[in-house]
Amino acid sequence: MSNTKTGAPDNTAGPAEDQDLGAAGSQLSTAPTEEIAGLPSLGVIGWTRWFWRQLTSMRVALLLLLLLSLGAIPGSLIPQTGTDETKVAEFRKAHETLAPIYDKLGLFHVYSSVWFSAIYILLFVSLIGCIVPRTWQFVGQLRGRPPGAPRRLTRLPAYTTWRTEAEPEQVREAALALLKKRRFRAHLAGDAVAAEKGYLREVGNLAFHIALIVMLIAFAWGQLFKSEGNKLIVEGDGFSNTLTQYDDFKSGSLFSQDELDPFSFTLKDFKGTYEVTGPNRGTPRTYQADITYSVGAYGKDKKTTVKVNEPLEIGDSKVYLVSHGYAPVVTVRDGKGDIVYQDAVPLLPLDGNVTSTGAIKVMDGYRDAKGKWDQLGFQAFFLPTYGGAGTAVVSQFPALLNPVLNLEAYHGELGVNSGLPQSVYQLNKKNLKGFKDSKGAQLRENLKPGETMKLPNGAGSITFEKEIKEWAGFQVARQPGSGWALAGSVAAIFGLAASLFIQRRRVWVRATTGSDGVTVVEMAGLGRSESAKVPEELGDLAGILYEQAPGAPDTDADADADPADSEASPDPQVVPAEGAEK
Repeated sequence: MSNTKTGAPDNTAGPAEDQDLGAAGSQLSTAPTEEIAGLPSLGVIGWTRWFWRQLTSMRVALLLLLLLSLGAIPGSLIPQTGTDETKVAEFRKAHETLAPIYDKLGLFHVYSSVWFSAIYILLFVSLIGCIVPRTWQFVGQLRGRPPGAPRRLTRLPAYTTWRTEAEPEQVREAALALLKKRRFRAHLAGDAVAAEKGYLREVGNLAFHIALIVMLIAFAWGQLFKSEGNKLIVEGDGFSNTLTQYDDFKSGSLFSQDELDPFSFTLKDFKGTYEVTGPNRGTPRTYQADITYSVGAYGKDKKTTVKVNEPLEIGDSKVYLVSHGYAPVVTVRDGKGDIVYQDAVPLLPLDGNVTSTGAIKVMDGYRDAKGKWDQLGFQAFFLPTYGGAGTAVVSQFPALLNPVLNLEAYHGELGVNSGLPQSVYQLNKKNLKGFKDSKGAQLRENLKPGETMKLPNGAGSITFEKEIKEWAGFQVARQPGSGWALAGSVAAIFGLAASLFIQRRRVWVRATTGSDGVTVVEMAGLGRSESAKVPEELGDLAGILYEQAPGAPDTDADADADPADSEASPDPQVVPAEGAEK
């Protein structure tokens, strides 16, 4: 006869049952036993021990991880000094009451604040304090052997038994070979075979925690030594990787200028094509920059193409293509017809159709019609595809199908000599006077390539040349801990998957001679938690072993016996083992 039962695992049983299972019912993991903590003993040592146990507990680690996530929210919603000083200044100006409070709380520099660093360090210590003892305990388990079978296998959550005419030694040898073939760690322990499997669950658990530590270290390392700069380059212009060459630059607190990788490059050509029809009209199809670069002071020139999400890697630096726009070439002449300004003027896009705006500033060399020194300023709007008269001053398509340059002309003091910083893309009109047209209104004209706008009273002119250059925005980033962070993330995912989907379980096979001289085979399984996998696996093993030690024919005494008197038939549900004789 064969009986398999399923019920509550012994790790949820009462103290009497745990004592009966002995070592077989010990924990199937390295997690520390949760105990009802009383008040710590008086004294510094007692309080220190209590605090350390709380800090290294799983609940505190999860709480610290939650606090770290919540603490990062202000860093995403409030402008940060390390990211954009201009936005921080604008926020201070717009919120005069909140700004001092945010300063005291460190919300303008969340990731370097005292409170965020404290949470970060406590989480790091908590993980270390949790991993070290569990790792040591797990190593001890690997060096040991699965515990012997408990005295009463019927108390285990999965159990089956049958009688066979095979000798007990033959059954134990067959069971030992079967369990080892199924990759169990198995050995003979008295009259039973003890086996255990699923150690990768704990390996995955430890790997997950170690991966979290690696990610924390990589994140901190990257924040301390990172650097990130942006540069707008017009076709034909170049860039050298020095601080003075960047339009804006930010770095970690431990970054040194000497860590910049020595290289330079020149933007030869930018290519951008767009969808012309359909719902995705205007969406970029190709978006790439052809550059020539060299590494070091005497490096040879090399050609390459930088695309979106396909950066150029030089040393520890990556050069990303992040933006694009147009730089119309303009020529400004004074009243005598002399050229005082001629250059490509990069303009910043305002929308997806590259409607662009910017400023043209003539600071030196200009004289008005009377020969007096003056400065010129032009507010510029560029439309790659102008819709024609009567349409809004916005581009209809991002490509150069019908380019138009809209200009407003001013003269006076540009404010560049005041000592105050100002954007090259914005025109400060505070001390400027607008040129007037014949009707007395602000002088403003739409120019097509090759056309010229005359300034009134012989003050000069500005010409929109036929050549229209393009510019590309590059970001040079150096993130030293990104590789370790990626490795930690991948390891954390695999470790978590292993800890969730692999079950650590134990199996015992006992073969003894019964009172009637017939061998009694008992098989039982125990998992860390109640799961259908343990009974199913035990049934499969029992079916294979049953073929090697088939059941003995029932005797009259067995047939007349009351099943209620059998120790193998308690109150929990009893079902036949898979593959065994019913």
